[in-house]
Amino acid sequence: MTYDFDLFTIGAGSGGVRASRIAAGHGARVAVAEDYRAGGTCVIRGCVPKKLLVYASHVHEDVEDAAGYGWDIAEPSHSWEKLIAAKNKEIDRLENIYHGLLSNAGATEIKGRGRVVGPNAVEVDGKTYTAERILIATGGWPVVPDIPGKEHAITSNEALELPEMPKRVAIVGGGYIAVEFAGIFNGLGAEVTQIIRKDKILRGFDEDMRDGLQVAMADKGVNFLTGVNVTRIDKADSGLTLSLDTGESLEVDAVMYATGRAPNSGNMGLEEVGVALKPNGAIAVNEWSQTSVDSIFAVGDVTDRIALTPVAIQEGHAFADTFFGDKPRRVDHSDVPSAVFSQPPIGTVGLTEAEARARYDDIDIYRSSFRPMKATLSGRQERAVMKLIVDRNSDAVLGAHMLGPDAPEIIQGIGIAVKMGATKADFDATVGIHPSSAEEFVTMRTPVPDPARSEAAE
Repeated sequence: MTYDFDLFTIGAGSGGVRASRIAAGHGARVAVAEDYRAGGTCVIRGCVPKKLLVYASHVHEDVEDAAGYGWDIAEPSHSWEKLIAAKNKEIDRLENIYHGLLSNAGATEIKGRGRVVGPNAVEVDGKTYTAERILIATGGWPVVPDIPGKEHAITSNEALELPEMPKRVAIVGGGYIAVEFAGIFNGLGAEVTQIIRKDKILRGFDEDMRDGLQVAMADKGVNFLTGVNVTRIDKADSGLTLSLDTGESLEVDAVMYATGRAPNSGNMGLEEVGVALKPNGAIAVNEWSQTSVDSIFAVGDVTDRIALTPVAIQEGHAFADTFFGDKPRRVDHSDVPSAVFSQPPIGTVGLTEAEARARYDDIDIYRSSFRPMKATLSGRQERAVMKLIVDRNSDAVLGAHMLGPDAPEIIQGIGIAVKMGATKADFDATVGIHPSSAEEFVTMRTPVPDPARSEAAE
């Protein structure tokens, strides 16, 4: 059968664009449909603009710290409008790069929402295109709980486009997006209240990272309401009134929900053509990113494997190499480094302490907590925390975690070592760079007392 294209990709985000341009580079005839902007969540409304705002929000601390180093700087002022304008200009530039990547690869861009109407057919704005293979790369979308007044809430999407900076902000949620935006608004001078259902932030992260960050954020002025739920949101003359399940209320100018994201798979005709979905709407795929329909594939957040942009890129690249480049390969989803661009930031790779204790009989924990060198003259009391988790029997480093300045930059390098199967002896044999925080990873020599051994001794 003759098809219009060899590959039809729905979604021009990081995973979809990488898959499309690599497939085109292998000689495939490729079309890409996108109903919004090229670049996807990361470039347009996620990690890139968010990190630009993180940089902006941290400047006030840099100014404060400068006094300890002899600088006399006048009281600074900030323009939210100028920041958003500069951010938008950069996003426009990056979007044009994505268009260029597709164009230079020879892919055809089609504006509109793609809908699968058959195993080899996609409809966009009433026109049907055929393709030997279809790739779904539509990402995820923020979810707001169905409570009265939910229309008054914003998500991370709208937070990046606010016309003015709210003076009082409530952040609902305890995940990485929530703590990152709490740091942004707090750093830019807003009064921030973070509302979480449990007792602490960042469920699923290592406990030392969770505890250390929550203390640091509170010290910076973020007010935490723990074990609390919002029951309704009402519009008031002075802003918004949040009713809490404690019987109390909270007055704010803006409320941002960061309580999770859902795979963006709705209204695409997937189930009608036999594509299996998980209960949360994620597209079920095998190790080759293939769905229950042989000709239809999916990569990135819409599959809900690991919702990280670099993972989507790897999945898209592997798919293109496998099915269009005669170079079959699968993505290894183990030991993927990640970061939280909180203030201070977190970098992490491998197992948490709790995960390691559940999987291994004997582990050793190496932990260090200290004031970074920069803080000695600035007077800031913020502490860095670094941690290695080691299998006592094999000496393999199972996990590495850091809270503190430059943690994401440092963990990227540590991630290579963990991925290669480095042992604690390998870390010990590596000469540290002095003076730096990173050297702590190769100078920790004594494990913390093991609770299991202490109980056995008693």
